[in-house]
Amino acid sequence: MASLWRAAMALTQTQTQSTQTDKVEFWSSPERTGWLMKQGEHIKTWRRRWFVLKQGKLFWFKDSTVTRVSKPRGAIPVASCLTVKGAEDVLHRQYAFEFSTRNDTMYFIADSEKEKEDWINSIGRSIVQHSRSVTDSEIIDYDGKT
Repeated sequence: MASLWRAAMALTQTQTQSTQTDKVEFWSSPERTGWLMKQGEHIKTWRRRWFVLKQGKLFWFKDSTVTRVSKPRGAIPVASCLTVKGAEDVLHRQYAFEFSTRNDTMYFIADSEKEKEDWINSIGRSIVQHSRSVTDSEIIDYDGKT
């Protein structure tokens, strides 16, 4: 899990805040927001963070007051996600779910079963919308109609 956290932190640090977050107005009309618990990278305690899903990125903040000048504590591109699914059996915690990439898995805990399912569905939709597997230039019109 440490490599996923390093990748998330690299996303917000090495690409600079302005490069990464100025392109996404995370404070305006996000696809989904809410409180989730997540584990710290180095100290494995669970911390409550405010999450914002917007334009294919999952941002997190210390508090729920997110404005233009807010600085995300981290961000992950959902396009790197291979699966998002329930993880109660892995963590032995109610309302847990996981976000898995090729190299790592991040775990989250929602406040209720409905919140968990809503987050899984929202992230899943965002993965499909921001997937690089099919681009407009790759779509073929077999009917020959435009």
